Amino acid sequence: MMVLRRLLRKRWVLGVVFGLSLIYFLTSTLKQEERTIRDRTLLEVRDSDHRIPWKVRFNLGNSSRQITQCRNSIQGKTLLTDELGYVCERKDLLVNGCCNVNAPSSRQYICKSCLANGCCSVYEYCVSCCLQPDKQPLLERFLNRAAEGFQNLFTAVEDHFELCLAKCRTSSQSVQHENTYRNPQAKYCYGESPPELLPV
Repeated sequence: MMVLRRLLRKRWVLGVVFGLSLIYFLTSTLKQEERTIRDRTLLEVRDSDHRIPWKVRFNLGNSSRQITQCRNSIQGKTLLTDELGYVCERKDLLVNGCCNVNAPSSRQYICKSCLANGCCSVYEYCVSCCLQPDKQPLLERFLNRAAEGFQNLFTAVEDHFELCLAKCRTSSQSVQHENTYRNPQAKYCYGESPPELLPV
């Protein structure tokens, strides 16, 4: 223990420790800066006219086209929405991730709990309603008018389903004063305007 204390008191040892610390700091800072520049470049290189491949409407029950896997909204405790626009109870989800279209709980493009402004009280209904083919012009207008910050977020979206998942999540437009919902009953929105502000 005494040898260690004596060694640390020597200036050259402190100089070596300081030098190594400085080298470590500079290399990690430069690596972080390289990552930031690379990420920024990737966003700028992306086509500004980023096109969303819109889903064609077809019913699994009536279609000869078979789908092997479905993405779904995952997080719902009791309800889920699959990428074909079906909402079903969790118990009616097939192993491939699609809702069982023959189950009594399954409904396609359901807007239950949604208001005329595109705000809904249930996330899964918001996603399903947003997936309706007739909502495409509304979503395209949103993408074209999105603020620069939103464009960076929504350029990562690959298709109609991902756009609806992202759009229906609560956002800063759904809240007031950063801590209360503008409308606690309809906080999931795919529409262009934020939820109406309810009087307190």
